[in-house]
Amino acid sequence: MTTPPITIRSWPRAILHLDADAFFASCEQAVHPELRGRPVITGKERGIVAAASYEAKAKGITRGVSLHDVKKICPDAVIVPSDYETYSLFSVRMFEILRRFSPDVEEYSIDEAFVDLTGLRRSFHGPYGEIAKKMQETVERELGITVSVGVSLSKVLAKIGSKHNKPHGLTIIPGRDIHLYLEKLPVEKVWGIGPNTAAFLGKFGIATALQFARKDEQSIQKHLSKPYREIWHELNGRSVYPVVAESKSSYQSISKTKTFTPPSGDETFVFAQLSKNLENACIKARRYKLSATRLILFLRTQEFRDAGLEMKLDRPTAYPVDLFGPLREGFKRIYRAGDRYRQTGVVLSGLVPETTVQYTLFDNTAKIEKFSKIYRAVDQVSEKFGKYAVHHASSLPTKLQTQHEGERGDAPQRKTDLFKGENKRQRLGLPVLKVKV
Repeated sequence: MTTPPITIRSWPRAILHLDADAFFASCEQAVHPELRGRPVITGKERGIVAAASYEAKAKGITRGVSLHDVKKICPDAVIVPSDYETYSLFSVRMFEILRRFSPDVEEYSIDEAFVDLTGLRRSFHGPYGEIAKKMQETVERELGITVSVGVSLSKVLAKIGSKHNKPHGLTIIPGRDIHLYLEKLPVEKVWGIGPNTAAFLGKFGIATALQFARKDEQSIQKHLSKPYREIWHELNGRSVYPVVAESKSSYQSISKTKTFTPPSGDETFVFAQLSKNLENACIKARRYKLSATRLILFLRTQEFRDAGLEMKLDRPTAYPVDLFGPLREGFKRIYRAGDRYRQTGVVLSGLVPETTVQYTLFDNTAKIEKFSKIYRAVDQVSEKFGKYAVHHASSLPTKLQTQHEGERGDAPQRKTDLFKGENKRQRLGLPVLKVKV
């Protein structure tokens, strides 16, 4: 026997989800007004589509398509190199705008945010829908991009709302209307439910989000684990996931990957990319005063075949010099001569606070302290003069060998049009805008 979802006529909580529309491509159109209304694609430096404007999507362009195929599908497409620095600046300003309306803003990703609007109707003298509309209009007016917004009683429902009518959509889902938005929504489209879970739910006759929400609690408790029980509550209008406004400061693992073009079969170059991954991961670990107890590395071929392994470390560390030995050993075990590789990656896992690391009688504490001082100095130099001002020689080939060769090597405008006093590693937090006089 099933029970209908709870009908909630008030707003015990009001959660907004904002999702920028085709964010990277929209930023390019905002910076270059002459591109508005045209099919814009980013990813020229990689040879595949990283992002596509809605004009490009309308012609059948999707993420991951090769640029060779793009030219066949959409000959008039404008293909540009990805300008992640400018996209990050747009992202920062978008979040700043949202904080004018509410202090409770969770930066979920570079182009998504959750905002807790609960209790703000009195301050803004209007319903939550009007507050959401003002936020949407402010972002679009000041940044020149469009965003889609959903408002409801929980994060999961708000995210369903923001996806309901893209692009430039504004969807309000009050408690009394929840069923209207869930009845035709495939359960696999619900945030947090993947294809495997959807297949499992299908065995119980659950195909839509509404069927899932109407399932009785006893059955949910019996057959599903905690994350899916929480989603069930959220679909029924009960807010379980809070809006977390604080920046993330703790990690269970830290991963760094690098995709490079053209693919390479040069053993020295591929290991150099892996070494650079390791340095980047260690920099982040030291920033948060964490040490890794396990090291994971992987390689991906041009044919998207992956090989990787995990190693337990003798002692927790965040110093590359301690990890290059295991890294080289693991690399030799998974590298295959003759293969061409397109991506490398490193994961530092089993992270523990560096203050809890205890040394054994067999550890060379004097040497450890020496490296601690060295890396403190390296981090200080990098902070002052830019990342990689000092780096290990093992990653040097990544700088010596040209990447993204030929036509795809075009640099984004922000990296070529510098303001006075800027250099390659240090620039002002401003995107370059083309202004017609």
